[in-house]
Amino acid sequence: MLLIGRDLSPFVRRTAIVMATVNVPFEREVLAAIEDGAQLAPHTPLGRVPVLVLEDDETLIDSAAIIDHILEIGDPTHALLPAMGHDRRRVQYLCAIATGAMEKGVASSYERFQRPRELIHGPWLDRLFDQARRGLAALEAALGECDWLHGDAMTLADIYAVVLYDFMQIIDLPRLAETAPCTLPALSERLNALPAFRDHRFIPATD
Repeated sequence: MLLIGRDLSPFVRRTAIVMATVNVPFEREVLAAIEDGAQLAPHTPLGRVPVLVLEDDETLIDSAAIIDHILEIGDPTHALLPAMGHDRRRVQYLCAIATGAMEKGVASSYERFQRPRELIHGPWLDRLFDQARRGLAALEAALGECDWLHGDAMTLADIYAVVLYDFMQIIDLPRLAETAPCTLPALSERLNALPAFRDHRFIPATD
């Protein structure tokens, strides 16, 4: 399999981490959505990352769809996402919070770093920041004093939460330290020591 995209994108990074966690082998092609649009065009009409090219050249797009396929083939015991019931719904709920906050973080990053400064709409940017911070705060509260966001082992929710937290540090989200002061930083430190996380770190665009 070939995973296309760079780990500066939280959606690419979370996909790579899930694949590594469940030991699904893959190769990488590091392309950025904006800078490498022409090279992405043959793989996806939307010009977005990640893209996963399967062994038979079938193409999957969107991190949620890719991760769904990876769990189907690589996680038969449903370790990362319970098969059914309350446990599944709870993990999906937490994943949805993290995903929504990621989307707001990415949108705020584009607003700050892609749009001409004189065209930045302050109230809209403030709303994006507020939504991202509320997502982080909800995950911080959900973790509480537990080791994991749900259950007694790492789930998809923990992966998403750490990828979100790390991304917010990269884009310098205002008031991050007061939004997630304790539990998410500790979870991030613990999980980033794992090979699946360490081998797929955020790489700033200037690297």
